Amino acid sequence: MAEDCQFTVEDLHCPVCCEVFDVPVTLSCKHSFCKICVQTHWDCRGTRQCPLCRCTERASRPPINLALKIASDVFKKKPEQFRVKSEFCSIHNQELKLFCRKDAEFICVVCTTSRGHRNHDYCPITEATSDIMKVLTARYNPLKKHLTTFKKLMGSLKELEAYIQKQAAKTAAEVKQEYEKLYTILREEEAARLMVLQNESDNKTEVVREKLEQVNKSIEELSDIINYIEPIITADDLTFLKECKEAIKRTKYTVPEPEYPTRALIDVSLYLGSLKHGVWKRMESDVSYCSVHFDPNTAHPNLIIRDELTTISYGENQQLPDNPERCMGSMAVFAASGFNSGKQRWDVEVAHSKEWYVGVARVSIKRKTAVFLNPAEGFWVIANNEESYWAQTSPRTRLTLKKKPQVITVELDYDKGKVSFSNAADGASIYTFKEKFTERIFPYFATGINIGNTLRICAL
Repeated sequence: MAEDCQFTVEDLHCPVCCEVFDVPVTLSCKHSFCKICVQTHWDCRGTRQCPLCRCTERASRPPINLALKIASDVFKKKPEQFRVKSEFCSIHNQELKLFCRKDAEFICVVCTTSRGHRNHDYCPITEATSDIMKVLTARYNPLKKHLTTFKKLMGSLKELEAYIQKQAAKTAAEVKQEYEKLYTILREEEAARLMVLQNESDNKTEVVREKLEQVNKSIEELSDIINYIEPIITADDLTFLKECKEAIKRTKYTVPEPEYPTRALIDVSLYLGSLKHGVWKRMESDVSYCSVHFDPNTAHPNLIIRDELTTISYGENQQLPDNPERCMGSMAVFAASGFNSGKQRWDVEVAHSKEWYVGVARVSIKRKTAVFLNPAEGFWVIANNEESYWAQTSPRTRLTLKKKPQVITVELDYDKGKVSFSNAADGASIYTFKEKFTERIFPYFATGINIGNTLRICAL
């Protein structure tokens, strides 16, 4: 019966799962697969393509190959009735049943005692296939993961490129609005700042575009390798072993480390932070100066920043990139400048926020997940929640204040390791943290989630 059967043993195995067919279906390109395997492949890819030749299949439910199903069912019961596709040794005219690991070629039983393969390491073809498949798969799977990572990064970089343009345009508009108040004597100053902004926008956009080109190149190189390997993995054992050497060679491709660029966004504080101070001598009576201002690139998307980066308010969520510097775990924002020495002082108006958190934080705090605002986590903060005042120690320390503060004075003495809080109205001490600082410290601000909650940095 083996001679009469139209199918060989190889014909009865699905190219995807490598198992004997359960319910075989045949596509219009004449390739056959298990019904579940081809459907799963389509669901993962999102397109109806043949796993082998990539031809598009028009039928959403390809027909069952009845003859192949009957043969598969018979094979499961009586496998000895089916013939195996074989090749024969060109020297000894014997069936090639073994694989020489040293020479990476098929040999017959007689070859094992011949001069060319004597004392070589050889094994049955199925065993060689299994061993090499493990090696190839171990290298192939990480490449697929890297490809997915690069594709995801590419999408993020495209969004970043678009946002940089949008952010640059928005910043330019705000710069123009501020300069409009002083335009009669500030035309040259405005033009100069906008030119710097445009240069930074062009430079940072170019950096992102170069990164996109690098990522696109990595995606193309990885895709070429994977597209070369995929048909080999799904091929029959003989084809697989013929091609596996080159496939393994290609998997030695060194995958560059995918990374999202830091500090890629426009340095808005350079253009909007204390903008008027640059012309203070000419406009002294009309200029106020803040030593601290908010950094929009660190602000939670619900925080609206205005008034030359000195006021934040809780509002509707904005579509902002999730860059590494941005706070996402709390309704917070950092100041644009940090400190690693000396004494600093700033006043924060808290009268228009029912809930607020004011103090300093380490530059290395976790920004994407919720954390406890205490010194162990890198925060030295006091808080107010519906008229209840706290020092964010561990556990929290409740504060008893004689007067409700409208403006909080924060004093940082980095060298002595002190962060002091007081009521700006009368200088009454509220709380003092003592700590040995080891890294850069930034002013830290957060609001509650009530619409209109507002904090403002007061001018000196």
